[in-house]
Amino acid sequence: MLLSMTGFGRAAKIFETKKITFEVKSLNCKQADILLKFPTSYKEKEIDMRNILINSIVRGKIDALLTIEDTKTKGKTEINTALLESYYLQLKNSAEQIGIPEPSDWLSVLVAIPDVLVGEATQVDENEWHIVAQTIDEALLEFKKFRISEGRVLTNLFREKIANIDKFLAQIPQYEDERLEKIKSRMSENFVQIENKVAFDKNRFEQELIFYIEKLDISEEKLRLKTHLDYFLQTIDNEENQGKKLGFIAQEIGREINTLGSKSNHSEMQKLVVMMKDELEQIKEQILNVL
Repeated sequence: MLLSMTGFGRAAKIFETKKITFEVKSLNCKQADILLKFPTSYKEKEIDMRNILINSIVRGKIDALLTIEDTKTKGKTEINTALLESYYLQLKNSAEQIGIPEPSDWLSVLVAIPDVLVGEATQVDENEWHIVAQTIDEALLEFKKFRISEGRVLTNLFREKIANIDKFLAQIPQYEDERLEKIKSRMSENFVQIENKVAFDKNRFEQELIFYIEKLDISEEKLRLKTHLDYFLQTIDNEENQGKKLGFIAQEIGREINTLGSKSNHSEMQKLVVMMKDELEQIKEQILNVL
């Protein structure tokens, strides 16, 4: 099953007087890059939460947020006055040095700075952590559903593009005989023009002509390209977390298409090669979004 690297999930639960909410979203990234925000009291659980995320999400640019609202303890937040004053003096001096205007509402700026507002420090209750872990799991379940849905869209796109490349590849044989005859005819005409001016061995010429025609043969390239197209589809159907592998297969597809283009020597074949390249570029763009 193909999964998108893009996803979003959210879940919420109630524990006693607290509302626990967990949100997670991700975008494409070559590895796992996690930005996790949570209440200070959950610092000791950071590693556990990160392990849960990495085991489920695998890779991507991941933003996760845990919030816990307790109606019972509202109003117990205190202002760290010393820190607020320190920030105020530093920001005021910086504004004067840089020459930028001071904000009209200093208080709203200062209280938004981390640690200026200090809540009542509490230890994590294990029963509460159990509910938090359940909330994270439910959010990740929604997250995976999102990825599956996006993955279906990508799968349909890849199948369409691979089918188009295969269709263009199937049209190439109709031009091969004409292509070889034109090459032979052009080479023969060139040698006829110099036949009376330069002495050469006709037998050797025929041998070289055969050798040159063999070098322009594209049978192996067509076979390898067809094999890579089939392998791409098999990988979509049979493997998980295959984004990187699909990228490697796409590179091999591109290599065979480029070789066909360099050997074609025929305008209609070159048009088919260009169309194949266009389909492949669209595949490569979307592979970046595959897990």
